[in-house]
Amino acid sequence: MSNDSGHDKLITRTGLREFFHDSVTKAVVNQKQDFAPETVFYISNLLTDFTHTANLFDKHSEGNTPQPLVAIYADALEASTREEQNQCLKKLGDLALFISGLFSYSLNRSLVDVDYYVSMGGNAYSYLATNTRSMGGRAFCDIYNELADKFVSAIDVLTEVGDSMNNRDNRDIMRLYEIWLRTGSQLAAERLRREGIDPVATGYSKH
Repeated sequence: MSNDSGHDKLITRTGLREFFHDSVTKAVVNQKQDFAPETVFYISNLLTDFTHTANLFDKHSEGNTPQPLVAIYADALEASTREEQNQCLKKLGDLALFISGLFSYSLNRSLVDVDYYVSMGGNAYSYLATNTRSMGGRAFCDIYNELADKFVSAIDVLTEVGDSMNNRDNRDIMRLYEIWLRTGSQLAAERLRREGIDPVATGYSKH
């Protein structure tokens, strides 16, 4: 019985990874984004990993809450080895991307907004790319560089993946505008245009 259960879990996990890869690939194509196949796999794996609450929530906090980004950044600064620092930077970038991509509509109720996650996540991936380049990790260096350079585009991809799972129909137009104003998100701009609002007319000011 235990062997069968383990086999079922393996199939479920493999199927979930494939599901996310298909969803991310579809979103990339729909938005005419230009992500390398390796980066698409990375984003898909990120989604799969965060289905395990142990990878998302801070085990030291009361209740199920993600570890604050600033705390992860502090851990990176205090890391005793380059490998430990890279692990912290990866966690920081991945968590910032996951939250801002799937929960951007709820961030306006928190103390920090989506532009904070864009800054923290993009910078984490940028530092990570530099570190991995110096350690000879060319393949991952390219992935981290692309995520740093296209962080907002990656958010847009995850937002579409999340919407496809939640089947969310009601749009908060003002929130869409705020997200576009803070990040320059092309997905938010396109959705505003579908509502009859042209954000380009008012300009874009990134914090």
